[in-house]
Amino acid sequence: MGEPAFFVPSLAEAWVVTVRLLVAACLGGALGFERERTGKPAGLRTHMLVALGSALFVVSARHVGATAADLTRVVQGVATGIGFVGAGAILKSPEEHRVQGLTSAASVWLTAAIGLGVGTGALWVPVLGAALALAILSLVRRIEGRV
Repeated sequence: MGEPAFFVPSLAEAWVVTVRLLVAACLGGALGFERERTGKPAGLRTHMLVALGSALFVVSARHVGATAADLTRVVQGVATGIGFVGAGAILKSPEEHRVQGLTSAASVWLTAAIGLGVGTGALWVPVLGAALALAILSLVRRIEGRV
């Protein structure tokens, strides 16, 4: 008989993948919660799904034996493609001559990067990125309000 229909990993491999996907969703959720709490267009579910999807691209590619060069192409594709999702959050108001949604678009883009990082297994990098993003989104807002 030929190749099996699906690859079934060992329990240890399945655990690693499960943890990476859950961590990606949780980190995305942290950013999404902050956006949701402040009533911004891209909220909790959007950020969780973006992080999960980005991690899934990397984890899936690694699982089928992708090389480092293959993974850089996956990262490039996600980084480019997520721009279209972020663009949907940007609105230009012709009456007010004002652009809205740029921060939401940037947070969706950053959330994709966090998911990609988690998918590679380099956990400290996306955790640091998420912490810095939360600081920027919440602390800098307070500073902006005073300036």
